[in-house]
Amino acid sequence: MRERKNYLILMSVILVAAIGAVLIAVPGSPLYKKPTLGLDLRGGLEVILRAVPDRGQTINPAQMSTARDIMISRIDKLGVASPNVAQQGDRDIVIQLPGVHDPAKAAATVGSTGKLQIFDFEKDLAPPTITGSNPGNPTPFPTLYSLLSDPTVVAEAKKGTPEKYYLFGTKDKVTHPVVNGKKTTKTVHNPLLAPPASTLKELFAGFPGKKQPADSKLLAVPANREVVSQGGGTTNFTGSTIVPKTLSPDGNYWYLFKYYPNASGGPPEISGDDLNESAIQASIDPNSGQPQVALGFNGKGGKAFTQITQAEYQRGQLAAGLNGDSGNTDPQVIQRNAQHNAIVLDGKLQATPYIDYTDSRLSEGIVGGQATINDMGTMGAANKLALVLQSGSLPYTFQRLSESDVSATLGKSSLHQAILAAIAGLLIVALFLLVLYRFLGLVAVAGLAIYGLLYYAAILMFNVTLTLPGFAGLILTIGVAADANVVVFERIKEEVRSGKSVRSAISAGYGKGFHTILDANVVTVITAMVIFLIAVADVKGFALMLLIGTVISLITAVAATRAMLGLLSGFKWFDNPRFMGAEGQQTAKWLQIDFMKHRYTWFGISGAIILAGIIALSVGGLNLGIDFTGGSVISFKTQQPYSQTKLSNFMAAQGYPDAVPQGVGKAVNGDYTEWQIRSKLPLRDSAKFEAAAKAQLGASGGGIQSISGTFGHQIAVDAIWGIIVSLLLITVYITIRFDLKFAMPVILAMLHDIAITIGVYALVGKEVSVATVAAVLTVLGYSIYDTIIIFDRIRENIPLMRRSPFATIANVSLWETIRRSLATTFITLLPIICLYILGGATLKDFAFALIVGVTSGAYSSIFIAAPLLTIWKEREPEYARRKEAAAAESDTAALLASEQALAAEPTPELADAVVATPSTPAEQDRREKRSQRRRSRPHGRTR
Repeated sequence: MRERKNYLILMSVILVAAIGAVLIAVPGSPLYKKPTLGLDLRGGLEVILRAVPDRGQTINPAQMSTARDIMISRIDKLGVASPNVAQQGDRDIVIQLPGVHDPAKAAATVGSTGKLQIFDFEKDLAPPTITGSNPGNPTPFPTLYSLLSDPTVVAEAKKGTPEKYYLFGTKDKVTHPVVNGKKTTKTVHNPLLAPPASTLKELFAGFPGKKQPADSKLLAVPANREVVSQGGGTTNFTGSTIVPKTLSPDGNYWYLFKYYPNASGGPPEISGDDLNESAIQASIDPNSGQPQVALGFNGKGGKAFTQITQAEYQRGQLAAGLNGDSGNTDPQVIQRNAQHNAIVLDGKLQATPYIDYTDSRLSEGIVGGQATINDMGTMGAANKLALVLQSGSLPYTFQRLSESDVSATLGKSSLHQAILAAIAGLLIVALFLLVLYRFLGLVAVAGLAIYGLLYYAAILMFNVTLTLPGFAGLILTIGVAADANVVVFERIKEEVRSGKSVRSAISAGYGKGFHTILDANVVTVITAMVIFLIAVADVKGFALMLLIGTVISLITAVAATRAMLGLLSGFKWFDNPRFMGAEGQQTAKWLQIDFMKHRYTWFGISGAIILAGIIALSVGGLNLGIDFTGGSVISFKTQQPYSQTKLSNFMAAQGYPDAVPQGVGKAVNGDYTEWQIRSKLPLRDSAKFEAAAKAQLGASGGGIQSISGTFGHQIAVDAIWGIIVSLLLITVYITIRFDLKFAMPVILAMLHDIAITIGVYALVGKEVSVATVAAVLTVLGYSIYDTIIIFDRIRENIPLMRRSPFATIANVSLWETIRRSLATTFITLLPIICLYILGGATLKDFAFALIVGVTSGAYSSIFIAAPLLTIWKEREPEYARRKEAAAAESDTAALLASEQALAAEPTPELADAVVATPSTPAEQDRREKRSQRRRSRPHGRTR
């Protein structure tokens, strides 16, 4: 009665949790929480930034971590929901901003270095942008190329180690931007071919042979000099006219400043480190009504600001005296003689405020540690500048490697397919459980329903970002959740077959199955956690979904189904072995193979497959997708529906035979009007391609993205590290829970499964994408899960079969667990096969890798891991002696039968040896009664 009351309480708690989960998941309820969609489902911005150190700087992990934190701070202030900012490799940072409507501005703000410098403008300018004959009116250059190719600059650059190197093209670059809906032509003379670099090695790293390409010109910024650009036409921010060398083609002008950042007093005289970030604020100037940014300095910065403004006041008075303007307060006269500060952010001149030398209050400079940047143009510009300054300067300059405006259309289409696959998978798994376990299957289906509700509620409560690979991970956990029930149900059926009542069998089944489930789930959780901590983006989302699903499946199997069975076992009609499919023998005779005898046959089969994979890898290699090789992603709409074959032929005619067109949105008789096309080849002439697509297909809209392979390569590197770390942690765990000799076969079986999966991909030529990497990592967790189940039974049988060779123990253990192994493999494969059949192209490769990996994992657990363990254990003196003794027996079959009977019904002494020592007198009494009952049986054994 007390036990039943406990089950009622537990079931009530579970039902309350399930009702709460429904309220959280159902729109319109007071607790409803909207799911957070990832970049691939919601659309938005993805940008990859690379740190470019200045001369003398080195990239280090601490500074990269600081840069990541600053970017996160800026994103938080932008108000972007569920961003993903992750470091990749030594110097790259990947930023994903779902739902961002203005990607260009967001990327510029987040990736802006925020390197603030304040120069004494006229004093710190260097020739040729200022000359002795005209010190009061700087002379900027119209392009960076014209500035750096000036003879004065070229001569200076040869005197020491340049600050930076630039590589310009000698041929014009023609583009066709769309302005106000109309296509225009833009010609860029001497285009920049690569981001600036502090060394020639770094500058040429991306070119063939890592050498300077033809049709290029190398120019440099001289030592102790810095180039600064100014936009806004031919006027200073103060309104005074500047006199450039010639007019700029794009409205930008270039200056050369003196640059001694490590010297006392600069230049620049003030940097971002001298700011008081809490005092920075964007506001409206009450006098002019124009946006402004208030600055505050710390002690050092305030002192430096006072000094330079005092010097500018004095120089302004001197210039006025030399020009005969002393005492003249006409604003135009003051402008002519006044000296300026140059406020520079990330190499761009933001403002040139001047010091009014006629105001005697400024004779000692500006004191108080405060200043204001006026003439910001718009409030948006003021807010952006304030945000960047408040979050601090990034430790490096960051160059954008790629920027993608991701459309949600393709992701949503794949999501609908994945949801359909999940529903189909659930229904098929439920049907399979009902057929295999009858009424127990009905309980399992109810447990799966509770699992699904709690899982989705956990995703909403913890604001887990839903991505396509993450959703695929959810589908995979359907099999994992069902498997926990299968382990227990098989145990219950074993106990029923041994003669126990259903109620006693349920208690014993859960008692014996719990540790097995715990061990199997712990190693899966270890794998998922390692992947989550090391990986990024889609792979991280998948790992998180797998982690949550594994934990919740453990809770539902141990708590929900246990409570339901505990309540049902009190009814008489439930105490029927046939009712739960427990009649007949446990393992069919055709499955009672001597697995250990044929161990080398199994090794040979695996070796042949792996060898074929190695040959395929050496001959053709892996079919790496554009995530790893780089390439182009093209999207557009057509006026009428076309077939995939038509689009493939069109792309082949344009010189892209490898292109993979994928229809997006709703199909019309199998044809589509929206397309996304992936090609490993970079688009050579976008204007020519757009013209051909418009003429032949009526294409419009969309865009072209260039994809860098750097990100994919780094994900692969992270995956390798994830595998290594997982192997180490799992080895430690299995050594603690089992034995080191148990750990080694588990590790080798995992490596076997990875090798098989990679080899099959090489043989069939399937494309390897980031999703494939996630699938291969999943194979780790699944392979271990299945192996642990078998090893747990071997560990249990070792003290029961004290005279048997280890091969016999392994065989008997396999016979006892093979039904579960086959059932759980089938249950896991069912939803994955649904994903493969019903999922779109985005998910098919992922599902294919899982099918190969799960099948290989089931095979390796039985045919690789158990035989390897047998080989290792048979080298121990005790098992070597048993093996020799067994070989001397003439009737091996009789020995096996005897040991099977012994394992099924152990002697009282052996039974007592493997039962945990009771902690209470009541338990001791119950154990003694069980021993007495065994002795009273007609066919019981005594020793």
